[in-house]
Amino acid sequence: MAASELYTKFARVWIPDPEEVWKSAELLKDYKPGDKVLLLHLEEGKDLEYHLDPKTKELPHLRNPDILVGENDLTALSYLHEPAVLHNLRVRFIDSKLIYTYCGIVLVAINPYEQLPIYGEDIINAYSGQNMGDMDPHIFAVAEEAYKQMARDERNQSIIVSGESGAGKTVSAKYAMRYFATVSGSASEANVEEKVLASNPIMESIGNAKTTRNDNSSRFGKYIEIGFDKRYRIIGANMRTYLLEKSRVVFQAEEERNYHIFYQLCASAKLPEFKMLRLGNADNFNYTKQGGSPVIEGVDDAKEMAHTRQACTLLGISESHQMGIFRILAGILHLGNVGFTSRDADSCTIPPKHEPLCIFCDLMGVDYEEMCHWLCHRKLATATETYIKPISKLQATNARDALAKHIYAKLFNWIVDNVNQALHSAVKQHSFIGVLDIYGFETFEINSFEQFCINYANEKLQQQFNMHVFKLEQEEYMKEQIPWTLIDFYDNQPCINLIESKLGILDLLDEECKMPKGTDDTWAQKLYNTHLNKCALFEKPRLSNKAFIIQHFADKVEYQCEGFLEKNKDTVFEEQIKVLKSSKFKMLPELFQDDEKAISPTSATSSGRTPLTRTPAKPTKGRPGQMAKEHKKTVGHQFRNSLHLLMETLNATTPHYVRCIKPNDFKFPFTFDEKRAVQQLRACGVLETIRISAAGFPSRWTYQEFFSRYRVLMKQKDVLSDRKQTCKNVLEKLILDKDKYQFGKTKIFFRAGQVAYLEKLRADKLRAACIRIQKTIRGWLLRKKYLRMRKAAITVQRYVRGYQARCYAKFLRRTKAATIVQKYWRMYVVRRRYKIRRAATIVLQSYLRGFLARNRYSKILREHKAVIIQKRVRGWLARTHYKRSMHAIIYLQCCFRRMMAKRELKKLKIEARSVERYKKLHIGMENKIMQLQRKVDEQNKDYKCLVEKLTNLEGIYNSETEKLRSDLERLQLSEEEAKVATGRVLSLQEEIAKLRKDLEQTRSEKKCIEEHADRYKQETEQLVSNLKEENTLLKQEKEALNHRIVQQAKEMTETMEKKLVEETKQLELDLNDERLRYQNLLNEFSRLEERYDDLKEEMTLMVHVPKPGHKRTDSTHSSNESEYIFSSEIAEMEDIPSRTEEPSEKKVPLDMSLFLKLQKRVTELEQEKQVMQDELDRKEEQVLRSKAKEEERPQIRGAELEYESLKRQELESENKKLKNELNELRKALSEKSAPEVTAPGAPAYRVLMEQLTSVSEELDVRKEEVLILRSQLVSQKEAIQPKDDKNTMTDSTILLEDVQKMKDKGEIAQAYIGLKETNRLLESQLQSQKRSHENEAEALRGEIQSLKEENNRQQQLLAQNLQLPPEARIEASLQHEITRLTNENLDLMEQLEKQDKTVRKLKKQLKVFAKKIGELEVGQMENISPGQIIDEPIRPVNIPRKEKDFQGMLEYKKEDEQKLVKNLILELKPRGVAVNLIPGLPAYILFMCVRHADYLNDDQKVRSLLTSTINSIKKVLKKRGDDFETVSFWLSNTCRFLHCLKQYSGEEGFMKHNTSRQNEHCLTNFDLAEYRQVLSDLAIQIYQQLVRVLENILQPMIVSGMLEHETIQGVSGVKPTGLRKRTSSIADEGTYTLDSILRQLNSFHSVMCQHGMDPELIKQVVKQMFYIIGAITLNNLLLRKDMCSWSKGMQIRYNVSQLEEWLRDKNLMNSGAKETLEPLIQAAQLLQVKKKTDDDAEAICSMCNALTTAQIVKVLNLYTPVNEFEERVSVSFIRTIQMRLRDRKDSPQLLMDAKHIFPVTFPFNPSSLALETIQIPASLGLGFISRV
Repeated sequence: MAASELYTKFARVWIPDPEEVWKSAELLKDYKPGDKVLLLHLEEGKDLEYHLDPKTKELPHLRNPDILVGENDLTALSYLHEPAVLHNLRVRFIDSKLIYTYCGIVLVAINPYEQLPIYGEDIINAYSGQNMGDMDPHIFAVAEEAYKQMARDERNQSIIVSGESGAGKTVSAKYAMRYFATVSGSASEANVEEKVLASNPIMESIGNAKTTRNDNSSRFGKYIEIGFDKRYRIIGANMRTYLLEKSRVVFQAEEERNYHIFYQLCASAKLPEFKMLRLGNADNFNYTKQGGSPVIEGVDDAKEMAHTRQACTLLGISESHQMGIFRILAGILHLGNVGFTSRDADSCTIPPKHEPLCIFCDLMGVDYEEMCHWLCHRKLATATETYIKPISKLQATNARDALAKHIYAKLFNWIVDNVNQALHSAVKQHSFIGVLDIYGFETFEINSFEQFCINYANEKLQQQFNMHVFKLEQEEYMKEQIPWTLIDFYDNQPCINLIESKLGILDLLDEECKMPKGTDDTWAQKLYNTHLNKCALFEKPRLSNKAFIIQHFADKVEYQCEGFLEKNKDTVFEEQIKVLKSSKFKMLPELFQDDEKAISPTSATSSGRTPLTRTPAKPTKGRPGQMAKEHKKTVGHQFRNSLHLLMETLNATTPHYVRCIKPNDFKFPFTFDEKRAVQQLRACGVLETIRISAAGFPSRWTYQEFFSRYRVLMKQKDVLSDRKQTCKNVLEKLILDKDKYQFGKTKIFFRAGQVAYLEKLRADKLRAACIRIQKTIRGWLLRKKYLRMRKAAITVQRYVRGYQARCYAKFLRRTKAATIVQKYWRMYVVRRRYKIRRAATIVLQSYLRGFLARNRYSKILREHKAVIIQKRVRGWLARTHYKRSMHAIIYLQCCFRRMMAKRELKKLKIEARSVERYKKLHIGMENKIMQLQRKVDEQNKDYKCLVEKLTNLEGIYNSETEKLRSDLERLQLSEEEAKVATGRVLSLQEEIAKLRKDLEQTRSEKKCIEEHADRYKQETEQLVSNLKEENTLLKQEKEALNHRIVQQAKEMTETMEKKLVEETKQLELDLNDERLRYQNLLNEFSRLEERYDDLKEEMTLMVHVPKPGHKRTDSTHSSNESEYIFSSEIAEMEDIPSRTEEPSEKKVPLDMSLFLKLQKRVTELEQEKQVMQDELDRKEEQVLRSKAKEEERPQIRGAELEYESLKRQELESENKKLKNELNELRKALSEKSAPEVTAPGAPAYRVLMEQLTSVSEELDVRKEEVLILRSQLVSQKEAIQPKDDKNTMTDSTILLEDVQKMKDKGEIAQAYIGLKETNRLLESQLQSQKRSHENEAEALRGEIQSLKEENNRQQQLLAQNLQLPPEARIEASLQHEITRLTNENLDLMEQLEKQDKTVRKLKKQLKVFAKKIGELEVGQMENISPGQIIDEPIRPVNIPRKEKDFQGMLEYKKEDEQKLVKNLILELKPRGVAVNLIPGLPAYILFMCVRHADYLNDDQKVRSLLTSTINSIKKVLKKRGDDFETVSFWLSNTCRFLHCLKQYSGEEGFMKHNTSRQNEHCLTNFDLAEYRQVLSDLAIQIYQQLVRVLENILQPMIVSGMLEHETIQGVSGVKPTGLRKRTSSIADEGTYTLDSILRQLNSFHSVMCQHGMDPELIKQVVKQMFYIIGAITLNNLLLRKDMCSWSKGMQIRYNVSQLEEWLRDKNLMNSGAKETLEPLIQAAQLLQVKKKTDDDAEAICSMCNALTTAQIVKVLNLYTPVNEFEERVSVSFIRTIQMRLRDRKDSPQLLMDAKHIFPVTFPFNPSSLALETIQIPASLGLGFISRV
């Protein structure tokens, strides 16, 4: 295939870029051979002319198709080159957040600088047992591969972790060791795996430091060998260390730190035990302040110190040794502060009593003067004499630093030795896995001796890596029988020879160190003379004579010669060492005990591990004596030897490679620096691996995978039955160049780029097919659209025309109708107008005539009234004039007469005064008297005449008087009327005047009142407005308060309901957790019991030698029987001959007593929880009625309570009366002993039964009355509630009306005060109710907390006991239980005594009744004559045959018990029983045997039978525990046996569904409740074993059937895979499919149904099976990137639908099994939904409620398109999902717990089978038992 076929228009290529290293571009036109320039279009939108190299004419690298980007294995890429590798790593790291990637046999690990949740125990369990290619890349996959190969190939393994500082080497090695510790466990009780992990914090504290690149950089290399025994369990470990960076002790660069341990000591200086060290802040010491960065952000050195000390304690380093270590480290810090003063150029001194030196000497226990002397002097020895020479200040400082480094190195070695001693195991090591954590290739601006050694070690490791890769490639080619051609790869042997060969760099360095006057300059000249221009890999810098350049495999490195000799010699003065050896501090001389060994030439070869484990990379400080000079090894020599030993070890093992990459230098999380990444990829050999793979056939496909992927490129005639031949034929047509591929035995091998070419052909074919499908579908859609439009147009036309015709007809009809309407309307209008006018005229006439008549009438009436008025006025005027005239006349007369009388009187007065007058008077007196006499006579006559006249006149006058009187009376009446009228007028006038006065006064008052009223009105209005506002506010407050009360009540109700629901759920969860923990404890107990049995058997086989003639019996039965004794009588079991069958076995009995006590305690706790649950339910009901209770009136409540209490008292008194009567009857009956009295049918017996019947009926009636009363009370409360609510609702209206009616300010104020008091009262009631609810909730929480504490305490005790050995655990448990039960027995003793008395009394009564009944039967039999008895069998023909009345019991002899157990349990075959016999037959037989023992009142027999049954079932399950049928059979029978014990226990709760006959079969003598608990625990253990069995059967099928197998063929294609081949998804022979799973489920279900397992239990088993299927499938989906695609989501949903269909067929949809698949269903839906917009994100968040946030994000990150038509999920969309889900509170755990077992319950399921009808088949071999 020519290049022009690939470099076509729109092809994408990679071009070099100085910033991004490689940049992507697209061809704008096809490339033709001979073109010198390529027209490219960059991704940022620019066009570029790319000039080809005129010499090589090398075209740019092609870019892989998008579907290959992000692959798990880099070798799966079609184009294998540097930009493809870099881009794939970047996409996985940045977009998918995946830090691990395979590159062939190498695992590339990129440091995320962030904690990721991918290292939990669930992840470890998920990777355990999986093939390396079946899961996503992970350090655990590498560890599992190493562990598996060690066990499979029985060959030691090594994991080589390399990378530069800060890349994460130490963390990767730590996780690998954690995996081994978790998966394998330890072979002893010493928890070796914990010790192995505990060595990490110690080594990190003394060997790690902060650098500019890494906060926790390992400054030494280490190789840890983890040892395993024959069963591949950890037994120990051994550590080798390499090249500790000692110079860091005395010098740190800027922004760096010394080793962590120094800062941890300074941070803990204030601890009491560290006072003696006299430490302080790290800034106070010269050795810790040079870097200027004493604190690491986010690290607490004090806490790290505590962790270090804990690790030391765990590894067995005593407190005294720990304090010794800290003393030496503190002494090093104080030594660094020792200062020197120059006396002259060649000598120096230390100030007297120098405090740092004094502290150093005190801590080290050495003499101050001696140390002070040898710090400033040195001893020189010649051939003849020895003399002491002072040294300069600079030399003294260097000597001090050398001493500090030497002490630290020795301390480091000592700690490593002690760690190795702690990890050493006495058990022989069978194999090991080594974890090498070593520095990667390093290059800095200034490179010295340390970098030289590091790069030398990496050259050796790279050589070993290249050879291993080359070897694997060769093996693969030979395995597939591919012609092998030599692949040219970089061989770094010349570089290694340059360093380590004779006259190499190290050899010349050692030789120069031996020279007396050797310097770095002379050594550099020797290097130039020896290697310059002779070795192509050695160069000399142009501008330096003190440096050299070596061409390493990764890069050129320039080394500065300065310091090489000194670091290689690593000199320290021996006199200073001698001073330290003479220390009084015992630990210090121990550090230097190996100096003598170090100078021995044979010490390094005596043991292969000695130099590696103790001093491989540490300089050995020899004495300056003659032998030391001859035999002391330099640092380079030691390092070369240890490196050779390491390479020998690695070559003897199978290596696994982990390359750690540092993505950036700034420690930013998930930030990728392409330049730094490329440097490290080149340095660590990843690109070399790619180059080796690309040189051959990197892409490899099986024939089936190739056929499945590229079936679309084949025609039907090309498809043959032979897949291999089909693939050959197709490839010959598709790829003409046969050198581009090779056919192996099982695979097709492709050159680089060929898979991309095939993918291009496949995509083109699919695109063309899509275009054709689109064209056809679009044409069909348009035709259908046209036909629909044409049909619609015709229909519209038809309807429009019809509509128009109907409109015209309607118009005509309306026109005609309008004419008729107009005619009648006009006629109507004219007629109506005429009638109106006529009516108006008549009305006008009538009104006018009436008006004229009324006018005339009013005129006449006025005239008449005027005449009357004139008459009255004229008469009144005449009378008035007359009266005035008469009054004037009379007045004149009176005046005149008065005047005349006054004149006469005056005359008389004058005459009387004179005598003459008197004389004159007397003179004419007689005459006058006579005259007068005559006059009198005349007057008498006149009088008589006058009298007559008067009488006449009187009569006239009387008549006239009467007339006048009548007139007078009339006038008087008129006058009176006038007076009255006048008086009335006057009174009216007076009243008017008064009224006027009052009016004036009123007006003035009115003005005042108005003013006052105005003011009052204003004030009132103001007050009213204020009151209205206040009223409004009060209303609002009231409404708010009411709303708040309602809301708070509602909230409180809801809160309480939620709390109750939550607490109920929590209690249920706690109960389930408790059940789960309890069942786990049972599981652990059974496991430990089995282990204990195994150990006992082993010990018996090793120790016990049976004597002839005497064989120990199986003690299982007898010992267990003794544990079941409930009384003080203990009987010894007799020896049974059948027990001699196993002479060498000695079974350890099950500690049933402890077991029963523990079960009893757990049952009590469950009962307490149930009580708490009932209490919570009761509180919930109270809360629901709390609102009604708040509004209830106290009188009603009091009356109801009083009524209820009276009724309850009455019922109690009635019950007491009935009880007394019953007791009296019992007493009366018990006193009589005559048989006929108590016999059935006797009068007393009938009376007793009638009394009991009446009593029970009366009790039932009373119970019903109580229930009725309670229901009435509840209904009354509910009836009161709406009324109160109505009153509450109308309060505001009534209040408003009252305020409107109130006119008095005081009333308004009083109402306001009353309203406030009402509000306060309501608020106080609310608060009191709230407080009561809170108190109740707090009390419940306290009870729950106390219950939890009790549970935790019991669990802790159980956990502590389980951690002990079996004997100690049993003993401790017994002691604990004895203590607890002793306390409980003191409280229960009285109750037990009472119960015993009652039981004894009842037993006596039963015996009396039984005896009397027996006597009656005997009496009846005596009435039969003997002759009749003899004659009956003589006539058998005439006697009808009668069946024997069996009692449902089985009788057996005690010595046949073992035979019964053997035939019925131990040797019973479940398959035959399940097919031929009734389900649960063994359980029924055992129970009927128990019934007979109970009937005989033989407690020993009951106990023995039950104990033998339980132990035999355990023995069967232990022997055949992997057989599903056996486990299912005995689970079913155990549950049936348990149900029988409950059904026939005599307890009312279990007798509801029994027949009368079954009730007669109840147990009478024994209460087997504790044995029921033991059987329940046994059933739990069997259930757990059943789950483990079905899990082991299903687990190999699940991933293959649910994920890998294509149930819907052709939906998903197989993507290209790399070197780590995954399990094929094509259904080859032997692979599991979904049908396999369904067949297995059918098998499980049919077996359980045949065995008669309870339906509820079957549902629980099915739920557990479906949970296992869903959890394992989802976990694998989350850990497999190739499974996260749209098509795989469709496959999963189809598979789940098939499982649901299976549930429907089996009527198991209500078992809860479907709900366990919900996370898997949602994950499949997540793979299929759109993932672009915010609406899609919202839909995903609402849809995936069963998945955690971590799982959702993981699926989105792993989503991978299988075809080019699918799109990847954008990073922004994933961030949107994370933002929306940030408030969701769910578990951060990524994987589901596939090992989780739901707590099992055994609902009571009574049997309708009558015991007396059960027949025992002869096949069981139970002829020795008989039916009773």
